[in-house]
Amino acid sequence: MNRRTTLAAQIAEDLRGKLSDGTYAAGDRLPTEAALSGTFGVSRPTVRAALRELEGLGLVRTQHGVGTFVVEQPAVQAGLERLESMTDSIRAQGKEPGMVYAGRLRRSVLPEEAARMQVDVSTEVLELRRSILADGEVVAYSYDLMPWSLFPADFDAESLTGSIFAFMREELGIGPVHAIAQVHAVRSRHVGWGEEAAAHELFVLLNQLHYDSEDRLLAYSRTYFIEGRYAFTINRSSG
Repeated sequence: MNRRTTLAAQIAEDLRGKLSDGTYAAGDRLPTEAALSGTFGVSRPTVRAALRELEGLGLVRTQHGVGTFVVEQPAVQAGLERLESMTDSIRAQGKEPGMVYAGRLRRSVLPEEAARMQVDVSTEVLELRRSILADGEVVAYSYDLMPWSLFPADFDAESLTGSIFAFMREELGIGPVHAIAQVHAVRSRHVGWGEEAAAHELFVLLNQLHYDSEDRLLAYSRTYFIEGRYAFTINRSSG
């Protein structure tokens, strides 16, 4: 048993190397269990155990009766425990962040928004709709509400073009220091905008309230991360 587990781990590591060097690219079908068994000189159960290990890591997926395929890896990976802008997360992955603003609107909050934000229904906000890009590829759609009271009297909404966090720091002299977030899986064909929106229906929704050091609400964000393009990790410990 120990030897078979060790062999399976060795085969999994060998296959991971081939995924990394491009021998097998995203979408490719791996050789059959029989073929891999012959290549590595092991039994099919050992090969099967190696493939299960790769599947557990999210590197491949097996379709019974069809084969095992290489999974496209997310463009961006970020830790949920750390509060940082999407721009910083994308740049930390060695990719060029970008944003396309689909809308800027000054309006009163809706009743459900007021309840979530714990503000009066007469509160005015700036509603922002943005596509978030990494190396030119859309990875998320974000709906953001910022209390209008945060802005100076002569504020022009069209001047907000990049990272909201950066704008807060550089133009308003404020910034979020903590947030309350809810995470949901969403299937919908009514999220997003632009040419690519119709191609996606699976999202990870980060429903988030941002506060400054005085617990003042700075933003309410509903960001829909496209499944498979933006992945989250959580560092957990028993301590």
